[in-house]
Amino acid sequence: MALESASLLKAGLVLLMAAQVLPSLSSCNRGFYERMINDLCLAKFKFDMGALDQGLWCSWPDTTEIYEGLTNCTFQVALRVDCFWPNQIVDRFFMQIHRIYFHDCALTGRLIHDPPTSILAPFIAVPVLVTLLMTALVVWRSKRTEGVL
Repeated sequence: MALESASLLKAGLVLLMAAQVLPSLSSCNRGFYERMINDLCLAKFKFDMGALDQGLWCSWPDTTEIYEGLTNCTFQVALRVDCFWPNQIVDRFFMQIHRIYFHDCALTGRLIHDPPTSILAPFIAVPVLVTLLMTALVVWRSKRTEGVL
């Protein structure tokens, strides 16, 4: 048991040392990546959103192509500069995009709402009718005393 815990401790130390060494060996220049997505991706996104009427910014069908282009751009830049994707820079980048462009948008597509009446009505009507029928049956049966022993 002590041997197993010692080997786990060694493995943990090796992983800890590797986590400190690997970022320095990585060829990802985070500052350069951030500048590139701001210069390339954000510039195109701003241009495309500027061409779209501001009233349509919250319309997913109107903005989906622009947003997918932005996502793809950040991915392509990450590939070119040998950075992982997604990463913290991309997360902050998209948080900034949402704070600027989509902060007033409602979550209409994601909110829970009632089903259409054509679906909801049978689920309400059937139990009500069964309850009324059973009540009528009990009352009718209770008035018929001739078959009771």
